[in-house]
Amino acid sequence: MKFGVNSLTAMFVAGVVGGLALTPDGRAWLRSPTLMLGGQANASASPEPEPRPVVAPPTAPVVQAQDASVLKTKAGNLRIGVFGDSMGDGVWAALYREFSDDPGVEVTKFSEVSTGLSRYDYVNIHAKTTRQLDDGPVDVAVVVFGTNDAQGIDDGGTVHAFGTDGWKAAYGRRIDDLVGLFRSRGVVVYWVGMPRMKREGFDGRMALINEVVEARMKALGVPYLETVSLTSDASGKYMPYAEDGGRRRLMRANDGIHMSMDGYLRLAGPVEAAIRRDAGLAE
Repeated sequence: MKFGVNSLTAMFVAGVVGGLALTPDGRAWLRSPTLMLGGQANASASPEPEPRPVVAPPTAPVVQAQDASVLKTKAGNLRIGVFGDSMGDGVWAALYREFSDDPGVEVTKFSEVSTGLSRYDYVNIHAKTTRQLDDGPVDVAVVVFGTNDAQGIDDGGTVHAFGTDGWKAAYGRRIDDLVGLFRSRGVVVYWVGMPRMKREGFDGRMALINEVVEARMKALGVPYLETVSLTSDASGKYMPYAEDGGRRRLMRANDGIHMSMDGYLRLAGPVEAAIRRDAGLAE
C-alpha cells in the first residue's frame, strides 16, 4: 500500500513538473519556486529589478554658430537643397518659385514623402543624405522633418517610445549627426519647424518635436525658423485662412497637416529672407 501511494505521489509530482515545464509561467515558477506551507508563502523569487535610470535629453555644450558669411562668396552660383518629408516638398516648391528670377541660384529637392528621423529602419536619412551630397553638393541645406516622426525610435536594439526621455535623446543625436554631416561638407543649415496642426493630439506631438529641434539648433548654433506663429490665429489656434494683400487666402490642406501653395509660401518666407540676407541677395 505504501509503495502504491509513493508511486502515485511520484507520478503526480512528475506530472505537475512536466505540466509546468510546458508553459512560460510554469517555467518561470520552476526557476524561482514559491512553496506554500501552512497558508504562508516562502518566496524564493528574485528581488524586484531596480527601476531603469531616467535618460536625460541631450545636453551637448553650445558650439560656435555657423558662419553664413561664406554664402556671400557664392551669390553668383548658390546651390540650395531642401531636405525633409512631404512638408519639405512644399517648402521646396515655394523656395523654387521665390528664387526663380535670381540668376545663379539653384534650388534642388532632396526631400521625400513618408520619411523622417525616427524610422531609420525604413529610410536611413543620414545614409541617404550622404549619398545625395555625394551626387549633388549644395551650399545651403533647408531641413524640414517632423510630420512622420511621432513614433518610436529603435536605437541599437532598444526601442524608445515617442516622447520619453530616451526618445528625446535618440532623436537629438540624429539631429546632431545630420547637422554634423552638413557641416563636414561646408553646408550652411537652416531648420524649419513644424506648423500648428488642426488635431489637438497631433499638434501636441509636433510641439514636442519642435521643442527638441529648437533646443538642438540653439546648442548647435543653427538658425531655427519657427512656423507656429505663422500658422496660428490671434488666439493661438489653428488658422486655415489668412489675410494676405487684402485677400483672404486658404493656407491649409484638407488634412489639417499640410499647406496650400499660399501656405507653403508663408512657411518659406522667413527662410528665404534669411538666405537672401546671408548671401547678400536683393529682394
